Parts: sequence; structure tokens; C-alpha cells
Amino acid sequence: MNIFQKALATALFVATASMAGPALAQEASPVSLSGDVKAVVTSVDAEGNQSVELVEPSTIVPGDRLIFGTDYANTGDEPVKNFVVTNPLPGPVRLAPDADAQLVVSVDGGKSWGTLSGLAVTLEDGSTRSATHQDVTHVRWTLAEIAPGENGRLEYPAIIR
Repeated sequence: MNIFQKALATALFVATASMAGPALAQEASPVSLSGDVKAVVTSVDAEGNQSVELVEPSTIVPGDRLIFGTDYANTGDEPVKNFVVTNPLPGPVRLAPDADAQLVVSVDGGKSWGTLSGLAVTLEDGSTRSATHQDVTHVRWTLAEIAPGENGRLEYPAIIR
């Protein structure tokens, strides 16, 4: 395994492990979280039909597409309101350009939040520019209510830098 693959494997492990963080931050919550990362593999059969498959990442290179996912479930007897799930983006990836434009993101390490179109990045000289997909450091979802027994999945697409 080369240095890039080792660094990426470490980053993916840390990102997946960190997806449990929101559950720890809301200790009294009956919501369980489980994260995973899948590589997107596109293939074309003999007739020219294209198919897309999500697989466990093995060898990945810059430009490859990944889907980061978090499954959630309310295992309690009461609804959970305004549950926040925050996922940091690993350094070796950037948010994919086709990510949902309404996705709530941060470009400053989680200090401020908004849709990408409404965020700016401050440069070293103090000037600012509009934030891009490459600037995103975190994604966040606020689930208005999770009913008892309800479960779901949150996802965002990423590209290997």
C-alpha cells in the first residue's frame, strides 16, 4: 500500500469512526448512528448499458467517487426532536460538485454553517471569495423529528483529491 493509500485509509477510518460523535454528544438520546463509506464503480456491459454499484473501497485514486453514509435509528419509545448529525469530511476528499445544493455545510471547521452558495472563505491576505466544494470541512443535517422505531440514511458524495 503506497503512502497515499495509507493516508486515505486512515482518514476514511477516522471519518467513519467520527460519525458516532453526534451520538456521544447527545448521550441521553436513543438515536443510534452507524457510518460507512462506499466507492462508486461504474461499468458498461457488452450492449453498452451502464450500471453503477456501491462497493467497499479498496484501491482508490484521485478522482474516484465515494459515498459517505450515516444510518440512524430511534430505538427509544419517544420521538426525538431536532437531532443534529455532523460529519467532518476527511482531508483526502472534497465534496462532489453534484452534492445537494441545500446541504448544510461548513467551510471553517464547523464554526459557521449554511448552504455552500451562501458561504465565503477568508484568504490569508484578509480578502474573501465565494466558497467552493473543495472548501467544505463538514456537512450537517438537523432531523426535525425521529419517531420511535423510525430509521433512515443520510449521505453525501465526495471525490478523492
